[in-house]
Amino acid sequence: MADAKVIPFDDDRSRGGAKGPARRRGRRSGAGSGPVAGPGEPVAVREARGPSERPAGVQAVPASAEPPAAQEQPQTPAQTGGGGGWERRIAGGLQFLRRRITGDYEVDEFGYDKELTDQVLMSMLRPVYEKYFRVEVKGIENIPADGGALIVANHSGTLPLDGLMLQVAVHDNHPHHRHLRLLAADLVFMLPVVNELARKAGHTLACAEDAQRLLEGGELVGVMPEGFKGIGKPFSERYKLQRFGRGGFVSTALRAGTPIIPCSIVGAEEIYPMIGNAKTLARLLGFPYFPITPTFPWLGPLGAVPLPTKWTIQFGEPIPTDGYPPEAAEDPMLMFNLTDQVREQIQHTLYKLLVQRRSVFF
Repeated sequence: MADAKVIPFDDDRSRGGAKGPARRRGRRSGAGSGPVAGPGEPVAVREARGPSERPAGVQAVPASAEPPAAQEQPQTPAQTGGGGGWERRIAGGLQFLRRRITGDYEVDEFGYDKELTDQVLMSMLRPVYEKYFRVEVKGIENIPADGGALIVANHSGTLPLDGLMLQVAVHDNHPHHRHLRLLAADLVFMLPVVNELARKAGHTLACAEDAQRLLEGGELVGVMPEGFKGIGKPFSERYKLQRFGRGGFVSTALRAGTPIIPCSIVGAEEIYPMIGNAKTLARLLGFPYFPITPTFPWLGPLGAVPLPTKWTIQFGEPIPTDGYPPEAAEDPMLMFNLTDQVREQIQHTLYKLLVQRRSVFF
């Protein structure tokens, strides 16, 4: 935007020149022995003063004597045509495409492309989040405004849509629109297209080294310790948390000195009710499981459409880790206790949300 020229208030040239009495603030008295008015006084103040309060030789100035510029009112969108918003969007879209074509954009050391995530990926996920799953978020105030933090959530749903909805929930509901950097399994980065999109969206490999670097860099990191055991469990075991591994996420949080925020997600378990697992086919394809649901593979591609369940995501109170000594990360008993504390808090919240839920779909 071009630099604006600042015009002094006493410069009559900004109103078309200094010539002629029409450009003066007031009229001199017949004797011409006094100033027009008190310097810097607004017209309304001069008119409100009684005759005895006016300086000698000063007459009241009618409002119509004010310069035309002072009487101008700001134009409404209807007066200006109302097309400014669309014009800005089109201009922003063209600038985005130009940067994409010329390569004039930035990614961090993990491949995260913030601009692409905000303007494209989030825009694609938001309708699913708002209109299809109608996600309700609770406890967003438990996520800090800045600095590193580790969000630990349950994992379910056959396909990892819960991680994507969690990412949108944090960004759209947090007052500072923080970005969640998810730790994903090896399989995610072995699949074509999915690999590139995951990197662009800020996700990285679920390893202690990458997680610690992100946390120490002040990032918000998300992890789902159940892994494939949680996302691929049968429908009969819904909302029953699986084993949380060996507590590696606790060790990472202790080393970085960042809080752990338990997160409970209700609604994802029912999007693909997994009633069977074709293990032989999964082994041939190199997948951890091959789901069989009431609609897939019987209905073909249509069976891959998730059921429109109603979701609730609740963030629990943070569990601080900065009070522990540096060697605490090597204490297996402490890691076990903290892991169990996080798991129990998530499980308890899941049960509470299920009791409060009226229906799977409403």
